[in-house]
Amino acid sequence: MLFRSTSLVDLDHDAECAPLLRNFWLPKPAPNMYFRVSVRAIEAWLLADRDSLSTFLGVAASRIPNDPEAESQPKRTLVELAKHARRREIREDMVPRPSSGRMVGPAYTSRLIEFVTNTSAGWQPDAAARSSDSLKRCIRRLQQLVGRLK
Repeated sequence: MLFRSTSLVDLDHDAECAPLLRNFWLPKPAPNMYFRVSVRAIEAWLLADRDSLSTFLGVAASRIPNDPEAESQPKRTLVELAKHARRREIREDMVPRPSSGRMVGPAYTSRLIEFVTNTSAGWQPDAAARSSDSLKRCIRRLQQLVGRLK
């Protein structure tokens, strides 16, 4: 049996591009290791599904960037969008309280988990991959991995 390992990290601002970060962190990967880097931050992948995110947050899709991987701080972009959410509880959960010193609200992660795990009305990876090249490549690699394990 072949064992495979997959790791996923954010690029953030740790390197200029994903290949440089990969080569720095993992100069000699094991033969069965897959190492994927989401461009800038995982939030860019969530922003890439504009229609579902628009519905979830209750904001106009036109507010959501067309090129989420070009956003220098996707997490901040997502919090800014949440400030305009129609539902008060989304705003309270995702937006940090004034003078809290935090970048995100108290239930930011829980709300993103809710968005991602809602299979009927939440995040749609295939739709997001059309606007996110790094996600598209990640999905392709995972499909290859699954195909090899069958």
